[in-house]
Amino acid sequence: MPESVDQWWSRRQWSTGREVPYPIGSYRDAWAPFPTLVEQFRLDRNRELLLSQVPPAAEVWLVWVCAIGHEFVATPSEQRGRPGTSRSSRSWCPACAVPSLLPSASKWPRPAVPAPPQPAPHDSAKGRALDVSGARRERAPRPRHTPARATAFPTADVASVAPGRAFRSAHAPRATSASEGAVRAAIEARLRVDLTPNAVRVRRPFFDRLEVWPDIVIPELAIAVELDTIGRNADGHVGRREATDRRKDRLLRDVGWEVVRLRVRPLRALGPFDLVVPGVSQRAIDALIDRIGDARGALFVEAYRREEPAEVIAYRRS
Repeated sequence: MPESVDQWWSRRQWSTGREVPYPIGSYRDAWAPFPTLVEQFRLDRNRELLLSQVPPAAEVWLVWVCAIGHEFVATPSEQRGRPGTSRSSRSWCPACAVPSLLPSASKWPRPAVPAPPQPAPHDSAKGRALDVSGARRERAPRPRHTPARATAFPTADVASVAPGRAFRSAHAPRATSASEGAVRAAIEARLRVDLTPNAVRVRRPFFDRLEVWPDIVIPELAIAVELDTIGRNADGHVGRREATDRRKDRLLRDVGWEVVRLRVRPLRALGPFDLVVPGVSQRAIDALIDRIGDARGALFVEAYRREEPAEVIAYRRS
């Protein structure tokens, strides 16, 4: 049962026999992935304690303040479990999460709907359109239909794909990160692989679908590359999202795939082949290729290497 911060601190003093049961910095590493919560913690309303003195699992009511000044009370577990699927910094505040009371749609004036364009007069005898003056107007030539380029991985339904196979899914979200595009282009420049697939069939459902959508899918090597950052609002790939990442990794490894995550600090590695880097750079991408070799064997990955120009090799060695 949660209790007030004064009651909780007094009880911990009595049970530990120390004036300061938890010294400053005791739980700094546990709160490091949550910088937004560190900013929201009210020092003056929580017995002058620092957040690094509060265990993440403590059953204690703490006072927080959101970015626009709303004060609210929540336990550490409740705060670490937010914001769910939202990425707005205001969603960390329960007061901001309540939708505003706007007038109903029926009270707003309806915008004027423009009249649909009238079809041009038609000469049924000749099959030609007429202009306003009644003169015949030549029909514009039809554009030629250019067939789509053939690909080794056409769009397929998940029901027709065997577990462990890569395919193109119509449900996969489109890439929105510039870093993802840069890493994808760098991998294609270094390895002779087809990065057309965007999904992998798994045996157990992942959010009601038997497919997962890694950031980059390398079917020749059965490698899924994930790019993880903490995000602009410091709520990416932490808390519940970290648990989702771990579940996705387990589903991929269950069908014979390996996951290599490029995680930007302060995120930490989740798997044996993850890389923790200060940012996405050419050096980080080179280390990513080497880590793929560690996961699948350096000689096997070397067979897919592209030949690099001599000046590029000289630059790398310098």
